[in-house]
Amino acid sequence: MTLEELKKKALALPMKPGVYLMQDERSQVIYVGKAKALKNRVSQYFSNLVSHSEKTRAMVGQVDHFDVIIADSEFEALVLENSLIKRHKPRYNILLKDDKGYPCIRLDLREPYPRFSLVNRPAQDGARYFGPYGSRGSTWDLVDALRAALKLPSCGRRFPRDIGKQRPCLNFRMGKCAGWCRPEAGQEQYRQAIDQAVRLLEGEFSQVRRELTEEMEQAAEQLRFERAAQLRDRCRAIELLGQRQKVLSGSLADTDVAGFYRGTAKSCFVVLHFLDGQLAGKDWELLESPVEEDGEVVSSLVRQYFAPRPRLPRQLLLPCALEDREPLARMLSEQAGRRVEVLIPQRGAKLELVALANTNAKEEAERATSRQERAGKLLEQLGRLLALGGPPRRIEAFDISNTGGAVIVASMTVFVDGRPRKKDYRHFKLKDMAEPDDYASMAQVVTRRFTRLKAGEEGWNETPDLLLIDGGSVHARVARQALEALDLDIPTFGLVKDDRHRTRALAAPDGREIGVRDNPALFALLGTIQEETHRFAITFNRAQHGKSVRGSALDAIPGVGPRRRAALLKEFKSIRAIGQASQEQLSQAVDRRTAQAVYEHFHPDASKEDGPCA
Repeated sequence: MTLEELKKKALALPMKPGVYLMQDERSQVIYVGKAKALKNRVSQYFSNLVSHSEKTRAMVGQVDHFDVIIADSEFEALVLENSLIKRHKPRYNILLKDDKGYPCIRLDLREPYPRFSLVNRPAQDGARYFGPYGSRGSTWDLVDALRAALKLPSCGRRFPRDIGKQRPCLNFRMGKCAGWCRPEAGQEQYRQAIDQAVRLLEGEFSQVRRELTEEMEQAAEQLRFERAAQLRDRCRAIELLGQRQKVLSGSLADTDVAGFYRGTAKSCFVVLHFLDGQLAGKDWELLESPVEEDGEVVSSLVRQYFAPRPRLPRQLLLPCALEDREPLARMLSEQAGRRVEVLIPQRGAKLELVALANTNAKEEAERATSRQERAGKLLEQLGRLLALGGPPRRIEAFDISNTGGAVIVASMTVFVDGRPRKKDYRHFKLKDMAEPDDYASMAQVVTRRFTRLKAGEEGWNETPDLLLIDGGSVHARVARQALEALDLDIPTFGLVKDDRHRTRALAAPDGREIGVRDNPALFALLGTIQEETHRFAITFNRAQHGKSVRGSALDAIPGVGPRRRAALLKEFKSIRAIGQASQEQLSQAVDRRTAQAVYEHFHPDASKEDGPCA
C-alpha cells in the first residue's frame, strides 16, 4: 500500500481502544502499539512525516499494511499489546533481553564446604536459592560483599580436597580471607560463617550483628583480644554490607524508581530498589534508541521488566507522564495480588529520586558508548535523514564574510567522523568582487575548491561526502550549480539559522527544509559546524581588514614601499606606535629621508612650524 492508501485506511478506523500491528511487504510484524483511539493514533504515523523522529520515519517507510484488534478498554489493549510483543518480538519495539532470566545466588548446603554460584533460574535440586536479583554484575557485587564481610574464600581451591596442600594465598595475607585452606581452620567455623551469610541474604542484618557483638564482648572479657578484633572487623563489614548504599530517604518503604535516558547511540532503562528507605540495588538495561516517545517506552519497559518478577514493589515512581498509568497500575496490582501505586512525582524528595534514576541511566548509557560510536551513530542518522545512502564521514562547510565590500573572504572547515580536522581548513580571498554578493562569492569559492580537487592538487584531493553551506536553499542551489558545472555530484545543503543565529534546519537546493530540532545531538553537531565555520571566516576577515588598514596608512607616504613598510612595522609593531615616534626613533628602522617623510605624514603641522630643514 502507498502512503496515501495507508493514511486513508487509518482515517477510517474507529475511535475505540485497541492494538495495531504494522507489517512489511512480507507480512512480518515490525511494530506493535496500543491506542486509546485507534483512528487518532494510527493516522499520526502517516501524516506530517517531517515531524517524526528519524527512526520513526524509517519504520513507517517499511510499512506495507497494518492490522488492528479492537479492545473493550484501554486496560485490555495494554494487556494484549504486551502479549503480542512477546509473541512477535517486532524489530522496532523496545525489547528487554529477558531470555537469559534474572540471576539467583545458589548455595548447596549439603556440601561440606558450600560455595556461592550464580544461576539464571532456580532448579529443583535441593540447593538454596536467593533472588532473583537484577544484573549479573550487581549480583556478583553482593556475593563479593558477603565474602569480604565473612572472610569467605574467593579462590579456585576446593575443600576439603585442597586443605593443607599449599600455603595460603595472597587474600589471606591481606586479611580478605580467613585462610580456610589451612588445616587449623575448622569446618565448624566455616559452616558458622555460611550460616551467617544465609541469614544476611534473608535480611537478618541486625540479628547477625547483635550476635557478633555479644561474641566480641565475651572474647574481650576472656582476654582473647585477637578474636575480639576479628569479630569487631566482621561487625563493621556487615554494617557496611547492610548500609553500603546511601540512605536517601527515611520515608520510603518497598519502592522502585524507574529512570530512562535516550542517547545518541544507546539508551538506558534503570530501576533503583529501595527497601526501608535504603537504596538496596540497581538494575539497568542498555537498548537501541527507540521509535516511541519516552512515555510509551517507559510503559513498555516497566511491563516487560516486572512481568517475570516474583515480587513487586508497593510503590513505583516513574520519570515521565504515561497515558496508560491507570491501566498499568491495575495490571501490576493484579499480578501482585495487592495494590501497586504508580506515581509520577512533580516535586520533593520523590522527584529527586527520579532525577537520581535518570542520572544513573545517562551515566550507564554514556559509559557504554564510546565517542567514536556516538559519532558513528549520529552520522548514520544524518545520512538517513538526508537520504545520502550512507553516513557522511567527511563534511565540508563554507561561509562568506565581508566588511562593507572592502574585504571579502570565505572559509572552508572540515569535519571527519564528526570531529574537526583543522589541518584541512582553508581560507579564500575573493577575486574580482567590486561589491558584496554572497551568491557570486559562494559560486566562486566552491568552483575554486573543486577545480583543485579535479586537478588532484595535494591537500585538496579528498572528496567530501556532504557539503554544508551557511545560508538557505538559494545558497545551497548556487553551490550545487557550481558543482554541476564541474561535472561533480556531491550532496549539498544549506544551514538555516533562526532569530538567535542558531542552526534550526537544513535546506535542500530545491527549497525543502529538513528540521533537526527533534534530535538534540544532531542539532548540536550542526550548530558546532556552523559556529566553527563562521568563527574561522570572521577571524580571517578581521586579520585581512587589519592588514589593509595598516597598508593604506603607510602606502600613502612617498618613499615607503613594501620593504620599508615591513621594517617599520617590525620595529614599532603598529601604525599607532609609528605615528607617535620621533624622527630620531624612526631613523632606527629606515633611512633619515624616509624617517622625515613618515614623521611629516603623521605630523603635517611640524614642517610648517619648523620651516625647511637645514
